[in-house]
Amino acid sequence: MLEPKRVERRRVHRGTFRKVSNRGHQLAFGDFGLKSLEPKFITARQIEACRVAISRKMSREGQIWIRIFPDKPRTKKPAETRMGSGKGALDHFAAVVEPGRIMFEVAGVPLALAKEALRLAQFKLPVKTKIVVRRDYEGV
Repeated sequence: MLEPKRVERRRVHRGTFRKVSNRGHQLAFGDFGLKSLEPKFITARQIEACRVAISRKMSREGQIWIRIFPDKPRTKKPAETRMGSGKGALDHFAAVVEPGRIMFEVAGVPLALAKEALRLAQFKLPVKTKIVVRRDYEGV
């Protein structure tokens, strides 16, 4: 007897944060960077808020690289909904950030301006971060 064909839906699991980042943990493009010290999901709105804060402080000088991308779909069930009845609807997208991951890079501006711009971006993020400087950086 033939069984009916099962339709498989792709469900994206939450995953775990048990490791330190082994990719994207060094400055690749800019002279200064913002490094994560905690694991967390960073939403697309938070990334955009950081980008706006950095670019406004730098007054469109220099260059900014965003090293994380929100490619993980996050779902949410409506408020006051009973248990069951399947998975919730898509709510937003998030980037998975592990400790040690460089999230933003900046170049083409003085050290003081870059530190201030990245400090403003730190306030927009839900993780503890650290500002890092390229080893061979020589202030001009």
